[in-house]
Amino acid sequence: MRSTALLLVCSLALAGCETKGRKVQRLQEQYNAEYTAYSKNCLDDETAGSSRMLTGKKLTDEEIAALEAKKKERDARCKPQADQLADLQRQIISAQQ
Repeated sequence: MRSTALLLVCSLALAGCETKGRKVQRLQEQYNAEYTAYSKNCLDDETAGSSRMLTGKKLTDEEIAALEAKKKERDARCKPQADQLADLQRQIISAQQ
């Protein structure tokens, strides 16, 4: 009787672990799919500034202003996607614990 109860408890614990693992996998797959779309639509090397820093290219004030305006527009347009990705990251970390 005791061994049956112990086996039942262990089985339930293992079933919970599998569910947890599947949840993490599902969330990770959702994150990967959404990040792909986000990176295509929202990550722009031209306005990131890193390429200019590496090449040492100097920009005029007008070029800088145009890039900043473009960056602000993109940030506003992409904020909902970025927030969704951050939420998925929090859910993944929570599900892993």
